[in-house]
Amino acid sequence: MSYAPLDVKNKIVVVTGGTSGLGRAVALGFAQAGACVAAASSNPDKVAAMDKELSALGARHHTGPLDVTDPQAVENFLRHVAAKFGRIDALVHAAGIMKRCPAADLSIADFERVLKVNLTGNFIVAQAVGRIMLAQTPDKLGIRGSITNIASLSSFVSFSEVIAYSVSKAGVNGITRGLANEWTPHGVRVNAIAPGVFPTELNRPLIDGTPRGQWIKAHTPAGRFGNADEIVGLAIYLASDAASFTSGQTIAVDGGFLAKGV
Repeated sequence: MSYAPLDVKNKIVVVTGGTSGLGRAVALGFAQAGACVAAASSNPDKVAAMDKELSALGARHHTGPLDVTDPQAVENFLRHVAAKFGRIDALVHAAGIMKRCPAADLSIADFERVLKVNLTGNFIVAQAVGRIMLAQTPDKLGIRGSITNIASLSSFVSFSEVIAYSVSKAGVNGITRGLANEWTPHGVRVNAIAPGVFPTELNRPLIDGTPRGQWIKAHTPAGRFGNADEIVGLAIYLASDAASFTSGQTIAVDGGFLAKGV
């Protein structure tokens, strides 16, 4: 078999949580690489802004508001994308929320809210897009589609006062491996990216000029936080034909954080 190219030109890529933070960077990165991007999030103003950005790039695209915890809304959005563009080649699921609170004080309602968005929402989206992909005609490599979840360093190690987020992201590992086990034999690859600490709207108050942020930098061999664009290359690889034998993996992009001991 000849080498499969690291190329996503003309692939149809859905990015949930695709209007801010890492999701926005990924959506724009795919568009710049020639993919057709369908970006969605729960914030209508940010959806409108992303539509303008994708239009300015001249990319084929679709944008829309989406609540990832609503199974019918998710199915409607994905089926609209598949009908409009003919198929869905890849999903990057970047939607997520965080709640910082000492575990002893965290309300059950807040705990369940984080899990509903980050974990149940992940499964809702993956299940819906998986059903579409499994019914698609495979490419010459036997691939029907690719799913990339966004995990976290919290999928592997503990950070204080974000217990619900940590539990949800540990669960993303379980979803990734479980779906890869079931769907890879049928041509749908499932992987995850575990970003290190990248300043976003979600975490900026926790790390900008704080002792927590200083400690994280000190524990990161690269000596800094990540830049959002530094996640894009791996996302493109995982959606490309070059990753045809990559499935069930959670890959960290963390400046060496997980590798560092004492």
